Amino acid sequence: WALVSSADYNHTGTIDLPDLAALGKIVLYDNGLPFELMEADIMSIQNAMAAGKLTSVQLVQMYLDRIAAYDKQGPTINSLITINADALTTAAALDEERKTSGPRGLLHGIPIIVKDNYDTTGMPTSAGCTCLKDNQTQTEAFMIQKLKAAGAIILAKANLSEFAISTDTNSSLGGQTKNPYDLTKNPGGSSGGTGASLASNFGVAGLGTDTGGSIR
Repeated sequence: WALVSSADYNHTGTIDLPDLAALGKIVLYDNGLPFELMEADIMSIQNAMAAGKLTSVQLVQMYLDRIAAYDKQGPTINSLITINADALTTAAALDEERKTSGPRGLLHGIPIIVKDNYDTTGMPTSAGCTCLKDNQTQTEAFMIQKLKAAGAIILAKANLSEFAISTDTNSSLGGQTKNPYDLTKNPGGSSGGTGASLASNFGVAGLGTDTGGSIR
């Protein structure tokens, strides 16, 4: 038993079918390298989770740590308005679901950043305006519904040009977002908060909206 106990992944005291299934995932998906957060894409994250090298809770915490270090302190990038206070709780539930019934798909447990003009229940939707800083919508945007149904985690709401009507990514609520590659410049576009946050590795993917140049 001393030679094979490390393969008892579910800690039942025997090597059973769930253990063999877990070993199979490791053989398929573990490339032998430690998980690297920087520039990680969805497929590499899912492979790391399938191999048991990473959980959604761990992933969310890594992004929260980067946000705390680079978006809210020192020479801040200032790309985000609101952080989801329930992100870790949601991640833990999705980790448990992965264990019991498998992932819903490629977005399962993936932290997403969305521009703060997507209605999102449980988080304010401000459009960057101080007048809407406490605006709690009763319904969700279709894209937010689809992301959550696929198992994605809305990690944060991103700054934008107020009401998405200019190209400098500046708002009365979120302030001026800066270009993470040159803090003397802005990222451009009303969706610059999403762009700057992803360039800074604060989340895996994000949503913007284009009404005349935002995404471009």
